[in-house]
Order: sequence, then structure tokens, then C-alpha cells
Amino acid sequence: MFATLHPTRGPDPQPVVYAVHAGHVGVPIDQVKPKKSSRLQREDNLAADPRGSLLIEHWDLEDWSQLWWVRADTEHVPEPDQALVDALADRLATTVPQYADKPFHRVLVCRIVKVTGWSASEE
Repeated sequence: MFATLHPTRGPDPQPVVYAVHAGHVGVPIDQVKPKKSSRLQREDNLAADPRGSLLIEHWDLEDWSQLWWVRADTEHVPEPDQALVDALADRLATTVPQYADKPFHRVLVCRIVKVTGWSASEE
């Protein structure tokens, strides 16, 4: 889940596919899923307030000792280095079969500024 701040609604979380590379998170804006426009609300939100938060969680219904979550607080990078964009796109293409051909309009890039988390177990 990636949350940005909408100017009137406040927190605006959306499920996303993401990649991490060199202290940055890449969120693709793709041509795979149908959309009204290639410009998404999260892009407008980040243009108005560059802060975002990526929340990743894991849980097991039968074994709650496996519960954990990690949150990466981020800051949008409006004009990222092309080598960083390419590295994030490559990572997406190798981990998500639907992205093998890199069907991206663009990749949103955010720098990770803080990481917090929790685990039910010390392992």
C-alpha cells in the first residue's frame, strides 16, 4: 500500500506494485491495467506534497508469530536520474511477469527517508 496526501481528503492510500533500489522506491505507471488517464491522482498528490509512505505487511491466519510489517516514509523525486529509473524498471521487469516488456508510461521515484517496522517474532 502506498499512501500520498490528497489536498482535501487527506491520506490517499492505494495498492501498488513497487521495486526498491539504492535507497529509492519505484512505483510504475503502466499500460497493463485500464485507467481513465495515464496521469494518476497519486502523481498530483506528490506534486502538491512530496511525502509518501509505503506499507508492506505479512501475516499468516494460522500462525500469528509470522506477523510483520515495514513502513518506508518517502519523498518524491520529481526529476530522477535516468540510470535510477532504468534500474527500478529493470527490477520491476525481472520480478513481475506482466512487466517483462516494461509497459510503463513512467516510473514514479521516491527516496526512502525513514524505515520503521514491527515483527511478532524475533526471528
